[in-house]
Amino acid sequence: MSVLCCSFAQRGASSTRISSWLMQPLLLCVFVMTVARGQVRYSIPEEMTKGSLVGNIVQDLGLDVKRLKSGRARIFTEDSREYIGLNVDKGTLVVKERIDREELCPQVSPCSLHFQIILENPMELHRIDVEILDINDHAPVFLKKEINFQISELALPGARYSIDSAKDPDVGLNSLQTYKLNPNDHFVLKTLSHADGTKYVEMVLQTPLDREKQGEYNLILTAFDGGSPQKTGTLKINIIVLDANDNAPVFSQSVYTALVAENAPMGSLVLKVSATDADQGTNKQVSYSFSESSDSILDKFNIDLTNGDITVIGPLDFEKSKKYELNVVATDIGGLTDTAKVMVEITDVNDNAPVINVISFSNPLPENSAPETVIAMLNVKDLDSGKNGQVICLINSSLPFQIRQSTSNFYSLITDQLLDREKMSEYNITITAIDEGSPSFSTNKTLTLRISDVNDNAPVFQRQTYTAYVKENNSPGVSVLSVKAHDKDSGNNARISYFLEDILVNGVSASTFISVNAESGEILAVRSFDYEQTKEFRIRVKAQDGGNPPLSSNVSVKIMIQDQNDNAPQVLYPVQSGASVVAEIVPRSADVGYLVTKVVAVDVDSGQNAWLSYKLQKATDRALFEVGLQNGEIRTVRQVTDKDAVKQRLTVVVEDNGQPSRSATVNVNVAVADSFPEVLSEFTDFTHDKDYNDNLTFYLVLALAVVSFLFIVSIIAILSVKCYRWRRERMFYKSGANLPVIPYYPPLYADVGGTGTLQHVYNYEVCRTTDSRKSDLKYSRPCSESIISLDSSGTQTLTHAQRAKLNNEDSFDQQKPPSADWRFTQNQRPGPSGAAATPEVAMGTGPWPNPPTEAEQLQALMAAANEVSEATNTLGPGTMGLSTRYSPQFTLQHVPDYRQNVYIPGSTATLTSNQQQPQQALPPPQAAIAAAAAQPEPPKAAQTPASKKKSTKKDKK
Repeated sequence: MSVLCCSFAQRGASSTRISSWLMQPLLLCVFVMTVARGQVRYSIPEEMTKGSLVGNIVQDLGLDVKRLKSGRARIFTEDSREYIGLNVDKGTLVVKERIDREELCPQVSPCSLHFQIILENPMELHRIDVEILDINDHAPVFLKKEINFQISELALPGARYSIDSAKDPDVGLNSLQTYKLNPNDHFVLKTLSHADGTKYVEMVLQTPLDREKQGEYNLILTAFDGGSPQKTGTLKINIIVLDANDNAPVFSQSVYTALVAENAPMGSLVLKVSATDADQGTNKQVSYSFSESSDSILDKFNIDLTNGDITVIGPLDFEKSKKYELNVVATDIGGLTDTAKVMVEITDVNDNAPVINVISFSNPLPENSAPETVIAMLNVKDLDSGKNGQVICLINSSLPFQIRQSTSNFYSLITDQLLDREKMSEYNITITAIDEGSPSFSTNKTLTLRISDVNDNAPVFQRQTYTAYVKENNSPGVSVLSVKAHDKDSGNNARISYFLEDILVNGVSASTFISVNAESGEILAVRSFDYEQTKEFRIRVKAQDGGNPPLSSNVSVKIMIQDQNDNAPQVLYPVQSGASVVAEIVPRSADVGYLVTKVVAVDVDSGQNAWLSYKLQKATDRALFEVGLQNGEIRTVRQVTDKDAVKQRLTVVVEDNGQPSRSATVNVNVAVADSFPEVLSEFTDFTHDKDYNDNLTFYLVLALAVVSFLFIVSIIAILSVKCYRWRRERMFYKSGANLPVIPYYPPLYADVGGTGTLQHVYNYEVCRTTDSRKSDLKYSRPCSESIISLDSSGTQTLTHAQRAKLNNEDSFDQQKPPSADWRFTQNQRPGPSGAAATPEVAMGTGPWPNPPTEAEQLQALMAAANEVSEATNTLGPGTMGLSTRYSPQFTLQHVPDYRQNVYIPGSTATLTSNQQQPQQALPPPQAAIAAAAAQPEPPKAAQTPASKKKSTKKDKK
């Protein structure tokens, strides 16, 4: 703390207000230490490239990078332009913009940049000074590239000729140092200094001029600076030699000073300069001018050529430039000159209002912030000087805030007391800055401070207790009640969630009865309630806000279960038992009103749902008994007579008073008798007097339904099969493209074995496709192995050509030759229908008939069908068991010719239906076949009706 105070003391000693710094109280030094903890000074050359390192601020200030990041370190400058930047990640200062010392500090040396580094949480302020060192980046420059002098030849040695100095904006060694004149035969240079230390050059005549020898001289003046490398500037001097004028003007003083207010009006006189010339006549006349024609001077000042009056012609601003240097030249007609410097100082006027800059602003501010918490850091400055630049900051005293000055031009806005967002959530703080000028200027700055919420209020329920009513037998999930709580806080701190406290209700967790919607606070029933088990219970609901840490409150909820008529009355007496029958005995001598028995019933419901009434529903004799409506007592209505039946059966209905009402029935058996044996004789009949049996009826109805279902299914199945067969028959008879080829083979004919019939059966399958001409014939193996084997596999598929070949060759070659009794005429041998003998082919020796056409196949099919329908006709031996259709009278116009020929499989002979024609042996086409055709065969046995019937069935197959 002592070091810091000394630092401020030194700064104060360098200024004109030492006493004001030394009189600051110790408390101010302590506070400055907490905000501005250090001051660092750096020196860098000008014109450094962007990004160049200036210094390591972390090491120099004793900070670390984490502190820079957490404190959101940044640079604040009072000027709007920032030349130095802060690299927070590395903790270094770098060049942010190009720095030109001549532009930044044209008239100030040394040149320094002043700025502050600000840290937050807690707030710190560190002052940084960066001195800009000059480099030799400018060469000396003459305003004019060429000047002319007219020098009289009468000029004496030692005559001086003033030359405009070269300008070098650099400072120190880098500034202008020396001049050199070349050639220097007549003139030498002399460097002089003004009273303020500035240098200028004069050309002094060393030897007299002789216009007649040389009337003009061209000299080169070179200006050198002291930089390394050295830079130069040149000026061409043209000297014209004149006669007569041998005296130069002389100013009354070498330096003039003047004070001008910055608000001086246009045309105001600054001062008057004057110069005298010892010459006479026209050589004595002097003219005045500015030697330096810079824009900043010519735009603001003007000098009269004849009288030397300097006036204001442009606006002056103390904040931009505090003084001006004017070089005035007095020139006579002979060209002799003298120079003088005019120092014009600008005086300040209170023409600028204070400016308030918010450096840091903590917004929003938590409501639990402690007093003297820093809210904002302010920089207040006034461009004026003296009292015009002294500023006082004020805020409204009614606000819970204060403003304090931390350092020069820096103020802190702090809290003065505890805040409460629920009372005031936002403040508009107006800061007023007033300078001490006359007249004074003021500036207002309004900050809108929002107070952020802190979870300092617990939720509050609208009621202290809640009572809800719910009917029993409710549906699970039904809404019982909604509880509501509110929280004075805002945001998540006011977002309320509702929870069910896990307490025991009748020894069971409350969550098995009730659930609470966490968002809306709606209480829902988890299950269906039963009034008979639970009539009421209490739960506790907790409301919890979303703060951190959360706050909560509880409320008690009483839930009342309302009864519903959900229980039917239960009869306690008389007890209904299927094992035995209990009967009440009423003597025949019973009087009117005799108490037979009493029906006792209860209802577990409550209220009017448990009010019971008794009614007599059925009775063997309704005129004999009555039931009390309220008490259920069964009494006699009249006197019992001998005509009354012994067995009396009463059905009593017990109803409750609920809506809708529920009931129960009870059967009461009453025996009207005077003695026990009389009752006993009728007692057993009670068990069989029931009007109906519910179980038996149910089973009967069920059996009837099952039988009806099976019957309907059977009918549908039969009809489906019938329809399917009928459809197939229709397709079989009507589709001409799918008719099978059915060649005719007689069912019975003589056997070669001599038994009168064939002992084996040949089964032939014929398969035809849509294109009958390309169909194949499929035949299967004979039933017995004694029959000739047609193929090693048992089946074979043959085309039309293969069938013809098989009929002509294979069958004849493999089949046993027929008996000798089989003889045919030449006209009955196999061959085409009606074929006659030709020279090539003898009668009866032609091949098996060609395959029939489709029309012939259809006729053969119809003939086969008629044969089946006429199977009951008597078959004569002349037809070989066939119908009369195939008799000799059945001409070829009905059936193709080949149908009159009977082919014996395995033989080369055919049978004819004409028995009167003698049977002849076939001429063997081959010698082997003719030798085998000589075996005799016994005559065929007569057919019986049984054999006829059997053959008919085979034909169908």
